[in-house]
Amino acid sequence: MEKRRMGRIGYNSSVVMFGAASLGQVTQEEADASIAHALKHGVNHFDTAASYGDAELRMGPWMPRMRDDIFLATKTGERTKDKAKAEIYRSLERLQVDGIDLLQLHAVGTIEELDKCTAKGGSLEAALEAKEEGIVKHIGITGHGHQAPSTHLEALGRFDFDTVLLPLNYRLYSLPEYRDPFDRLLEETGKRDVALRVIKAIAKGPWPADAQRPYSTWYEPFDNQAIIDACVHFVMSFPGVSGFATAGDVHLFPKIVDAAQRFGSMSDDDAHRILSGIIGYESPFGAPTSIA
Repeated sequence: MEKRRMGRIGYNSSVVMFGAASLGQVTQEEADASIAHALKHGVNHFDTAASYGDAELRMGPWMPRMRDDIFLATKTGERTKDKAKAEIYRSLERLQVDGIDLLQLHAVGTIEELDKCTAKGGSLEAALEAKEEGIVKHIGITGHGHQAPSTHLEALGRFDFDTVLLPLNYRLYSLPEYRDPFDRLLEETGKRDVALRVIKAIAKGPWPADAQRPYSTWYEPFDNQAIIDACVHFVMSFPGVSGFATAGDVHLFPKIVDAAQRFGSMSDDDAHRILSGIIGYESPFGAPTSIA
């Protein structure tokens, strides 16, 4: 498994980040099998969130045996200091740990949400206090939606976050309204040595209204191995991307790991040919409006 440096944090992270949203609604047995598969294949970066159902509870029993060998990240979606602080402590309890490597302000995809986090008495104050107490080592920000790149660029102007996490895939990057602010964010994170990590690498688009949903992802994912290979090749080809989180379904995880382990066997031209020819490939967030 390829490893990349996480900006100024300095940790050599597997480029595949275990997206623990996949554990939110599974049994402990299913979670155990997925976590074991991750460790067997060199995944050393686990990314979860307080809002991911039972994910933190499913990971907790594994911590005594793997905590020293992994980078552990979680998130709070609360917007006030008091509620965020309570959620951070709840996450520690559920994960059965004394501290985490990264606490992220979750789902900050618009300036309105950013304003809530950075206001007096906002969740950023909780993160800073938790860092002062030694239970959080680093502070990051995450976001969904078409405005995430521009929002995160503004966020870095307000606070020196250690990481950002936002969507990237071939279809999103083909939209000039998304690509341009993403490129500006990529340039800024490079200058600041901030770890830029991405999500939604294998998202095909919103679920059709009448579709059967064989996967637990809120968007329709690709499940064909050749297409997954091309999707993974695309995001891994960005040298400024330190890692990508896997899709929120345990059944897709082995295919994504397999694709990452074979990175380099596909050319950029082949990836472009595969991805540009897909019918019905859309942004997972629907039609973009004004996203500059």
